[in-house]
Amino acid sequence: MCDPAKTLSSPNSPRSDAYRGWLFKWTNYLKGYQRRWFVLSNGLLSYYRTQAEMAHTCRGTIQLATALIEVGDPCHLVLNSGGRSYYLKASSEGECQRWIAALQLAKANAIHMLHQSDDSGDEGPVSQTDRTLAQGALKTLASKLDDLGTCNELIGKHGVALQRSLSELEELQAPNDSGDKVKAVNERATLFRITCNAMVNACRDFLELAELQSRRWQRALQYEREQRHHLEETIEQLAKQHNSLERAWRESPNTHTGGVKQSEEVDASDEDEDTEFFDAMEDSPAFITVTAADHNHRRPSGCNQNMSGGLVSAWNQGENMPKGHRNRIPDKPNYSLNLWSIMKNCIGKELSKIPMPVNFNEPLSMLQRLTEDLEYSELLDRAAQCTSSQEQLCLVAAFSVSSYSTTVHRTAKPFNPLLGETYELDRLEEYGYRSVCEQVSHHPPAAAHYVTSQRGWSLWQDITIDSKFRGKYLSIMPLGSIHLQFHSSGNHYVWSKVTSTVHNIIVGKLWIDQSGDIKIFNRRTKDTCHLKFSPYSYFSRDVPRKVTGVVMDIEDKAHYILSGTWDDKMEYAKIVESNRGCGGTDTKQKTVYQTLPPKLLWKKYPLPENAENMHYFSSLALTLNESEEGVAPTDSRLRPDQRLMEAGLWDEANTQKQRLEERQRHDRRRREAQAALALGEGREDESCLPLWFEKRSDPESGESSYVYRGGYWECKESQDWSQCPRIF
Repeated sequence: MCDPAKTLSSPNSPRSDAYRGWLFKWTNYLKGYQRRWFVLSNGLLSYYRTQAEMAHTCRGTIQLATALIEVGDPCHLVLNSGGRSYYLKASSEGECQRWIAALQLAKANAIHMLHQSDDSGDEGPVSQTDRTLAQGALKTLASKLDDLGTCNELIGKHGVALQRSLSELEELQAPNDSGDKVKAVNERATLFRITCNAMVNACRDFLELAELQSRRWQRALQYEREQRHHLEETIEQLAKQHNSLERAWRESPNTHTGGVKQSEEVDASDEDEDTEFFDAMEDSPAFITVTAADHNHRRPSGCNQNMSGGLVSAWNQGENMPKGHRNRIPDKPNYSLNLWSIMKNCIGKELSKIPMPVNFNEPLSMLQRLTEDLEYSELLDRAAQCTSSQEQLCLVAAFSVSSYSTTVHRTAKPFNPLLGETYELDRLEEYGYRSVCEQVSHHPPAAAHYVTSQRGWSLWQDITIDSKFRGKYLSIMPLGSIHLQFHSSGNHYVWSKVTSTVHNIIVGKLWIDQSGDIKIFNRRTKDTCHLKFSPYSYFSRDVPRKVTGVVMDIEDKAHYILSGTWDDKMEYAKIVESNRGCGGTDTKQKTVYQTLPPKLLWKKYPLPENAENMHYFSSLALTLNESEEGVAPTDSRLRPDQRLMEAGLWDEANTQKQRLEERQRHDRRRREAQAALALGEGREDESCLPLWFEKRSDPESGESSYVYRGGYWECKESQDWSQCPRIF
């Protein structure tokens, strides 16, 4: 315990923000009193676990103006605020007395400031000078207002006299009298002009005084806004803590019985082990990276240094988007909606056929969500430089996992693209790639995607979404394959996506889980990587969102073990030895792998500031819907309903969404009629064919898929979009 005299200022000090120090706070019967760092500032008593937490996390805040301070046993005190009691304990009786004096003084000041705020409307004590200036300004303004009133009366009088003179001038009979009458009119006009000038000058003086006083009100308003912002930050911290506690209880409820802090404290005995062995079933890739006894083992060849040394620096640098792109969108409005009234009749139906309001959407289309898979394209850039196909496969596996990291908080569905809708993303200057997507089918919904990179790789995918609403949860099953080819080596990788499940659709807080297996296959070398996404289980002791995998060659010999979580990071470890164990009662024996120390393979970028109010978008997602000149007229950026939703105009967005859906139904009936007519005439209907993709048969698998036919970027360069339909 530090010396209280050094951490706590004198109670006689007028500054309330000088009080800070260590106190013990009662938590629960399992943990008892826990040491916390307390800070007294502006009538608020905040506490943290450590002093370092002051920079980012506040554990709680007590409003002293409405709190009741009770003195208990020696060294003990109790604060009652908002129906909650805080039991505190100091290390000595003297320190406890100093805290009590400081708290009582801070409470008195807070109450005094509160009363002054109620009486005068200001947020702090008003000095005598400020009062004198304010009273003088009010008197001057009143005087100027009287001057304006006098001018108004004079204008009225002179106006009446001027009108009378003009009437007399019109009634003149003798020309001799005309000179006197004209002279009288001129005099009246002169008096009128002088009075008007006086009024204008008085108004100008009034305006100058009002502007001067306005600046004073602005300063007072700024102070009020700062106080309000401070209060909002405190409430936001409390909300985040509540959310974290709720999520921690849901993910690891067993920790509440033992009071173990798994995320913050690590048993030191685990770090002292030089060699660890873990069992791994042959039929399951649920492996954990292990440490080899021989730390002097030779480093594997290939791009191992790139994969280990460069990844951390790339992660640190990658969180900032290139200059010129936006880093925020309007905050999401708080719209309430009765979900059950819409979903109760949709159980068992396909999600794409359910008419949903934009309240369940996020302001991105499915085409943009596919493009968001490229958030960690630097993994593929690094893989293109690998000379070892197994290490290259590790990076490809990390890339396949990274595409799910942006979904951990994204429970809203993207907009269903219209048939013929496209989306492009040109990042040649920043990341060396260009991407184009097109909605090639509406029922079932299917999208084709093609990416080419100047850094040695190409990626294409043809994805169809199958979704079912089961009442308690919603399952989204992506169907189709993802192809990735590296230009220099010719390695061609193929894999599919796993199932995404949104839980608590009707009751409770929405949360998303990824589950299933991914098999990444290298068509050239026949290497494979088996990835297992473990579904969340209330009774499991495993880390939530766990992903494990193993990289094997054509002879099924394991070379690398992968482990991590799909929402945070992935690591890989080189296998140096594998042995058949005497594995239990089942027919298959267990295999024990010994590996080198694990190395970081991929790490998730931190979310942008205020992401919780911007649909939890990543840095890349924030840029996907920003306006861009020269794109095709079918680009998702030009969707009016999506654009209105992003701006927070959800009612207008729903109106536009209904208009587009009705137009799409009309176009579908027209296409069906054209297709029937073409069939009757014995010719092929070309009205439904995609514009930038065409269906081809895969020579190796025999499956048909949509492949980029080319021409999009050439049309963009010439700005010739005459082929594009008008779908918006």
